[in-house]
Amino acid sequence: MGPIWTRDVNIPERPPLPGDMEAEAAVIGGGLAGCLTAYCLREAGVNTVVLEAARIGSGQTAGTTAKVTSQHGLIYGRLIRQLGPELARMYAEANQRAIERYRALVREKGVDCDFEERPAYLYTRAAPAVLQAEWEAARRLGLPARLTTGTALPFPAAEALRFDGQAQLHPLKLLRAISEDLTVYERTPVRAVEGRTVYTDRGRVRAEHIVFACHFPFVNAPGYYFARMHQDRSYVLALEKAQALDGMYLGVDPGSLSFRQTGDVLLLGGAGHRTGDNAAGGRYDKLRRAARSFWPDSRELAHWSAQDCMPMDGVPYIGPYAKNRPGWYVATGFQKWGMTTSMAAAHILTDAILGRENDYAPVFSPQRRLTAPGVKAALSDGLRSAKEMGRQVFSFPAEGAEAMPGGHGGIAEHQGRKMGIYRDDDGGLHAVDTRCPHLGCQLSWNADERTWDCPCHGSRFDADGRRITGPAQRDIGL
Repeated sequence: MGPIWTRDVNIPERPPLPGDMEAEAAVIGGGLAGCLTAYCLREAGVNTVVLEAARIGSGQTAGTTAKVTSQHGLIYGRLIRQLGPELARMYAEANQRAIERYRALVREKGVDCDFEERPAYLYTRAAPAVLQAEWEAARRLGLPARLTTGTALPFPAAEALRFDGQAQLHPLKLLRAISEDLTVYERTPVRAVEGRTVYTDRGRVRAEHIVFACHFPFVNAPGYYFARMHQDRSYVLALEKAQALDGMYLGVDPGSLSFRQTGDVLLLGGAGHRTGDNAAGGRYDKLRRAARSFWPDSRELAHWSAQDCMPMDGVPYIGPYAKNRPGWYVATGFQKWGMTTSMAAAHILTDAILGRENDYAPVFSPQRRLTAPGVKAALSDGLRSAKEMGRQVFSFPAEGAEAMPGGHGGIAEHQGRKMGIYRDDDGGLHAVDTRCPHLGCQLSWNADERTWDCPCHGSRFDADGRRITGPAQRDIGL
């Protein structure tokens, strides 16, 4: 089963790149961030092409719950403490402005994307003081926040922080509308970028401006984004015959849930983890138990998972890719809030390409100074990567492939060597290399998705070793 958004939207296919060509700007990635950036550039008269490895919107955009909100969890108190009130205000205003821009786009261009005004809530069942502190920070930054104990949740909340003037929409309907007049080449994976040239399997594109909007940048140096963020996965059920909610909800307590209505369907999300940490599985089962508890008569229509890049200091990287790569730009590290961040990124990058000032660019600058918590996170991620690389070299499987039961996967010995083994429900054996081709970390089995996931930087592969998402650029099949 896949995301519910894919059931009622058919985005017309585009041809692959027909050969070598030139453009003013080349955008790598045909998701919401890439297409919004290309849309803004086209509106500004910049000849732009979009290069997509698979299909438009087939990556993280299809997996979003599409909450268009500046309420990004418990972020504003932390931003004030770590960055200061000025930069925190830039972050808040950039995301509030993004909501306004979606509203204007839908109204002025007549975009039919199920855009609805909805309040956004953070809720807690046990720690009201936490939300009170966040409310004070949000109010200080001029955000439309207020505290309440009145919610439509299926359980009592000790406190809720409500943001008014927020919204939700259908991400693929929006993507179909804004991409209609764009020059997009699908099934055109980019393999390398050198100077002003983008190299693909279908030909080369020469461009003065190159935008990396491909979720996780695959060019390691310069920029070193692989050392500046990791990836998390989260899980979603689409339920009918569940309770209708008045807004969008996100819990701040450990293990709490996310709720969001779309028509007659409720999206129930949560059970997240760092990518590569789900060998035991059971994430969907956790959500199903919650659904049965809240709404015994509800029925599951779909389930899926999504992946997000998590920056070290909790702020996305949007702007110049690196100081010594003029003409390169990046938008990554959206940390589960890709709707408003994609819109903010599109305008920040368009302004940068056109040589215009942007009021919000400083807070998102990829060249910003690292905060003390960011340094701590970088050290932790570095140690994690070193450990996983060490496992690839120095850890050895305890059992052979013959011991792997049906429907399970893991590291095992097979044909005299260490392999990733998955035995399907019919008893068939699927063997892959255990080493992630990105930087050599040992892959881990995801029991819920039946995929091989990299615990270092989040690359994913199917049971037969075919690459699903990067930063890895090749398969791991034997």
